Amino acid sequence: MNFSSKLLQDAVDEISRLPGIGKNTATRLALNLIKEKDENVMKLIAAIKSLKNGILFCEQCCNLSDKPICGICSNDKRDSSILCIVEDIRDVMAIENTGQFNGLYHVLGGKISPVDGVGPNQLTIDKLMDRVKKNNINEIIFALSATMEGDTTNYYIFKKINDYSIKFSTISRGVSVGDNLEYTDEITLGRSIVKRIPFDQN
Repeated sequence: MNFSSKLLQDAVDEISRLPGIGKNTATRLALNLIKEKDENVMKLIAAIKSLKNGILFCEQCCNLSDKPICGICSNDKRDSSILCIVEDIRDVMAIENTGQFNGLYHVLGGKISPVDGVGPNQLTIDKLMDRVKKNNINEIIFALSATMEGDTTNYYIFKKINDYSIKFSTISRGVSVGDNLEYTDEITLGRSIVKRIPFDQN
């Protein structure tokens, strides 16, 4: 793609580095920014800088937060005895959008995948163990993607925590095998949380 302006080309190159943004989309966005009012562009720049410099990870669940403890963990109306284990921050958003879950979360930051070089030590499993030891957790819900890596991670965590008197369950397979939670429609995901089933460790 040829550009008459080096400034435009640089902007398109940087925008297209974002996931899911190709050169054509990046070009449309860059051209739109040129037409925008200065105040709107400055607001966007300020929001991105604040996001990058100010965002925190919750000290309890590892979700994104503006404070050391996120709004979900600090909400005393939520059931702190139920812990939903998810891979990614986007999974928390997906489940919250269903309005069907009132417990707390723990974000692993991925799943065990030897092929990709991801082992248990690179996830927040140790922090999860600390939460189980220090808090009165009655149930753990495995809400990882229905893949071999997700099942391997479920089993690894189960073996680590199995000595505690905790009920283990998993979201029902209304979520198709191989699907990521973030792409599952809210009705299906909500039902899979409500109709969760006992975790089968075999």
